[in-house]
Amino acid sequence: MNFNTYHIFTVLFIFEVLCDASADKNGRYFSKMIPVVINTWPFTNATQKAWETLYLKKRSALDAVERGCSTCEEQQCDGTVGYGGSPNENGETSLDAMIFDGMTMDMGAVGDLRNVKSAISVARQVLERTQHSFLVGSEATKFALSMGFKNETLETKTSLEMWQKWKENNCQPNFWKSFIYIYIYFFFQNVKPDPTKYCGPYKPIDITRNLKLETELVNKFEFGEKNHDTIGMIAIDTAGRIAAGTSTNGAKFKIPGRVGDSPVPGAGAYADGTVGGAACTGDGDVMMRFLPSLIAVEQLRQGSSPSVAGEYAIRRIVKYYPGFVGAIVVLKMDGEYGAACHGIPNFKYSVCNKQLGQVTVETVKCM
Repeated sequence: MNFNTYHIFTVLFIFEVLCDASADKNGRYFSKMIPVVINTWPFTNATQKAWETLYLKKRSALDAVERGCSTCEEQQCDGTVGYGGSPNENGETSLDAMIFDGMTMDMGAVGDLRNVKSAISVARQVLERTQHSFLVGSEATKFALSMGFKNETLETKTSLEMWQKWKENNCQPNFWKSFIYIYIYFFFQNVKPDPTKYCGPYKPIDITRNLKLETELVNKFEFGEKNHDTIGMIAIDTAGRIAAGTSTNGAKFKIPGRVGDSPVPGAGAYADGTVGGAACTGDGDVMMRFLPSLIAVEQLRQGSSPSVAGEYAIRRIVKYYPGFVGAIVVLKMDGEYGAACHGIPNFKYSVCNKQLGQVTVETVKCM
């Protein structure tokens, strides 16, 4: 290659790089990898609706996240999102949802929402109509109704049959602890009747010391592809704005009043317009103790790739809970994305951008 040819190729390369970016009014440049939408699990219909909102309709990232999560609520994705799934101990379905604006650092969330199907849209009303961040329980329902949402049951024939079979199986498994260990040789029995054998209601019992080593009975559900608890979505629009959101009907047969990680900022999802966003799925009671979405975003700030940032957040959890099952998707502001997981063989997630050209399901091998 002679000198002139070298310079021609150099100029062409620089031109290609410049053409692969667009500038906003503040002079910031964004990759052709945006707009982009990514979400947990192969919920491709939700991804498609969010992508159409971003790319075809040129709407905001907030609009895309709301539309994508709403699609899962309407279609009852895997029975873990929306109405008609995951009844609690009383047979009632309740919903958690959050939407987070990574440009203003404002958010809206609802927890233990009952009798209103559009949880993600109610969360957005909290964001846009109030100075609060989080509304819960029956008062969240009252708020939703005052905003014009319809009052309708969240239970279905399927969810009630699921609950009835659980009752007939002596309420197994459930989320009550059977024993609490003190040091290594003593244990205190926790509640009566024994939650590993019988249904409640449960009551605390007098603590008695036993000079006997017992094996604690693990009485929880195994999370997996068909038994998880959420859709978590992140989107960056054509203007380079980022938003994240979640929607779920929670864990099957949870104790009434339980709120999972999904609507908790930094746990279920998080976004920061200077670096990127993240969203999680899995054992929410464990995840909310570590704020993995926040941890992953902060790792992006330190220069980590999305995959490495996700792995770091997951490893923080596994250090204390080796049996943890869950996953995270992570998105940088330039459109680079990745995922990490633990406790299952692999994790599938959905993504779409202009380079892919269509909604694509990708798979990451779990730690």
